[in-house]
Amino acid sequence: MQGTYNPWLVYLSIAVAIVVCYTASNLAARVYGTWLRRGIAWFGSGVLALSVGIWAMRHAGVYRPGVVSVPTDDRMLLMASIVVAILASCAALWLSFRLRRDRDDAIDAHVRNSNRCDSLTGLPNRVALVAAAEQALADARRRDTQLAVMVLDVDRLKAINDSLGHQAGDELLLELSQRLRSVLRHNDTLARLASDEFTILATELRSARDAETVAEKVLEALHQKFTSGTVDVHPSVSIGISTFPMDGDSFDVLLRRANAAMRYTKDSARGGYRFYAAEMSSFTDDRLAMESELRRAIEMGEMELHYQPKVDIPTDRVRSAEALIRWRHPTRGLISPLTFIPIAEETGLIVPLGEWVLRAACRQIRSWLDAGLSPVRVAVNLSAKQFRQADLAAMVKSALEESRLEPGSIELELTESAVMHNPEASAATLATLSAMGVHISIDDFGTGYSSLSYLRRFPLDKLKIDRSFIRDLMKNSDDASIVKAIISLAHNLRLRVVAEGVESSDQLEFLRQLGCDQYQGFYCSPAVPADDFANLVRRMRPEREFTEADMLRTQSRLSAFTPEPVA
Repeated sequence: MQGTYNPWLVYLSIAVAIVVCYTASNLAARVYGTWLRRGIAWFGSGVLALSVGIWAMRHAGVYRPGVVSVPTDDRMLLMASIVVAILASCAALWLSFRLRRDRDDAIDAHVRNSNRCDSLTGLPNRVALVAAAEQALADARRRDTQLAVMVLDVDRLKAINDSLGHQAGDELLLELSQRLRSVLRHNDTLARLASDEFTILATELRSARDAETVAEKVLEALHQKFTSGTVDVHPSVSIGISTFPMDGDSFDVLLRRANAAMRYTKDSARGGYRFYAAEMSSFTDDRLAMESELRRAIEMGEMELHYQPKVDIPTDRVRSAEALIRWRHPTRGLISPLTFIPIAEETGLIVPLGEWVLRAACRQIRSWLDAGLSPVRVAVNLSAKQFRQADLAAMVKSALEESRLEPGSIELELTESAVMHNPEASAATLATLSAMGVHISIDDFGTGYSSLSYLRRFPLDKLKIDRSFIRDLMKNSDDASIVKAIISLAHNLRLRVVAEGVESSDQLEFLRQLGCDQYQGFYCSPAVPADDFANLVRRMRPEREFTEADMLRTQSRLSAFTPEPVA
């Protein structure tokens, strides 16, 4: 029996086939992981599409069971439906493959980009810089031009992080990178290789003078102040420069020599730039050797303490001292802490070194007491890293007990940046130490970035006016005003004041008139070995002996201390 033909149902079958095949292909691409499983999904969807086509023609009367004869036009239409279904399936498969490939390509590009860029600044990292440098070196050889590698170190980033927090440090790095980008040429590459280090690859140079011009533009761009919140920050950078082909013919050599020049700059001309010279490599090698030797110096007994007296200004008597470490090297002689303390800070050796200083000072106090010397309180400097150690209070207690000393025998000196790194945690640590009876003073007062509110919220005993204000005290009216203000502020808060770096009678007399409590400096004595210090104390013996009870008395306002939030 022949039926009438309804073409719209066949067209609907084609549309259904396309939708089914496309949906099946996407589901297969998302769910299945092998071509075999995708093929099964495609086979099922194709059969479904073909069945829909047959159903449509049957419903139209073109094909029914038992009917053998099918009109030619209908047979052609049926074949066309099948072909279209197959083509639609192939198209859907191709589309699915393209979508998956595009997605994978996007993921791969993201991974490649994240592996070649610094996460904070978006600048190229070491991987990207090496690739750029290799290409630049090849171009320089072919064109017979020069290139320079510049290593920039942000000199005061650590102090900024300690004082204002790491978010402020990150903001500084972001603004710094933006300023650097603004002054560099289009063919220069700026990269960030470490937390406080940037590297510039300057290409297509005609001479070293071109590299010098780039360095001067960088310093000029960074000369203007940076603002973090309400605080103005003035960081500096030290730059080391190496050039191709004079200083090396590979990027590894050029980078190493630029680093050597940068370290030389930090030690000799901080805030400037230096081109690499052969002696700088020996300087760097010497620094690495010193680091290795420093690690075993404590165990070998090469460290010793010298003591600088703190003189009471009203009586001209010595009742306390500051312990200052020295390294008596077997071949180098006596090494100043200015040489090895920065290395200890960089390597983390400052923590065990600081503990050695505290225990050695306690042992020396016990030795003096046993020898009949009047009680002397000794101040010990704590680094920021040491102050943040969780077991600091336990270590201090152990050192005191080991030498059978009362806590008031020692004074711990901290910088503003150390206590302001984490004010809440600092307040808790200081409260614990002050409750023990340990004296606490703020060293280098006036040079940090912190809020003065911590003076009334932390349990402190003493402020030390930084030597930079004392140096020009008699010549600079601003310095004189600052010193006067610090003394007045401290006394109003019931804190004692020590002026460091006093070298003349005029300076001492000025401080006496301002009511300063103590001074230390070359005017009385430099730091001297323990025996020499003991002799100095005996020569300056007070009319009334300084008793242990006097020494243990603390200025700390701990009784009024409450752990309120610290600004």
